[in-house]
Amino acid sequence: MYMNITERFLKYTQFDTQSAEDSQTVPSTPKQLVFANYLKEELEREGLQDVEMDDKGYIYATLPANTDADMPVIGFISHYDTSPDCSGADIKPRIVENYDGHEIVLSEGITLSPRKFPELLAHEGEDLIVTDGHTLLGADDKAGIAEIVQAMVYLQEHPEVKHGKIRVAFNPDEEIGMGAHHFDVKKFGCQWAYTMDGGEVGELEYENFNAASAKISIKGISVHPGYAKGKMVNANALAAEFAALLPKDETPETTEGYEGFYHLIGIQANTEQARLSYIIRDHDRKRFEQRKRFVKTCADRMNEKYGEGTVTADINDQYYNMREKIEDGNMHVVDLVLKAMEEVGVTPKVRPIRGGTDGAQLSFKGLPCPNIFAGGINFHGPFEFVPIQSMEKAMQVIVKIIERIKE
Repeated sequence: MYMNITERFLKYTQFDTQSAEDSQTVPSTPKQLVFANYLKEELEREGLQDVEMDDKGYIYATLPANTDADMPVIGFISHYDTSPDCSGADIKPRIVENYDGHEIVLSEGITLSPRKFPELLAHEGEDLIVTDGHTLLGADDKAGIAEIVQAMVYLQEHPEVKHGKIRVAFNPDEEIGMGAHHFDVKKFGCQWAYTMDGGEVGELEYENFNAASAKISIKGISVHPGYAKGKMVNANALAAEFAALLPKDETPETTEGYEGFYHLIGIQANTEQARLSYIIRDHDRKRFEQRKRFVKTCADRMNEKYGEGTVTADINDQYYNMREKIEDGNMHVVDLVLKAMEEVGVTPKVRPIRGGTDGAQLSFKGLPCPNIFAGGINFHGPFEFVPIQSMEKAMQVIVKIIERIKE
């Protein structure tokens, strides 16, 4: 049965694919595999070849070349998990046709308003897919999957568009930073690829944060508070003291553009012990390294004050800025997208990602992989929406990239 891009996306939203940060399995949640199996079967139904899913839920497939011309093999990638930040269960999407610029009532007492989300006004007259205000929508990144699959269907229906071998891949656990860890670049077999995982129409990203996690562990001494003088070391208080050492004007809520930050994402504490979880971000590699050193210095200061071993800082790199890999002889993969966008009437918006994508890690694994818009807005929350016209434009960009390769 033929499905258009809207029907395809709406079908995908019915699968709960939320990933989980504290899991030790791959994928991090078994429910992701339910959708992965559906997606594998869909690719087979749609006529793709070499469709396979490995034991970790990574899906690979091929659209064979329809010409004998010597062309590079390129790929398109999206992730199918949704964010742990907001429920992805029992999603109730709704289409708001010909959006009129006013607030949208999602459900009783919950509205999507242009006063709070002015980006809505850029989509007046378009058809918006919204939530009921109780779950996320899942456009990050099921919109990207729908666009890729729809592009492959279009190319099979239009054999006049000559192309080389095209590979597609869909993976779990991007939202917890693990999506590229088990991606088989050699099996994928592409000279370069694109993740369809950006936001607004026109976004093209080949710069992202350098990223690290920092786990701060604090040892206290618990003593009955009535007899604690000179004995108690309150790990709760030390946790607050440590947090105060980091600059208050270098947090996510106070920075933008190329400005980096320290972000406290969680605290678990009692009198005897405390644990603070941070993420460290900066586009500039030197400043990134300075930030990591500063966190270590803060731990050293605490230990000088309270005794060696009171505070430990475990810092681990997560991913790096793909810019250095793209600019090192691979700018043609960006230029190709810019030309494709212009040809389908999209104004390119080249900007740094204040985050990361699987493409960043893949670029450092030898697969240059910039990120292209998928169209969704307000990711990771109940006010997420995606214009149908944006998904259609993304699909057209994919087709045009493939069409232009022969040139």
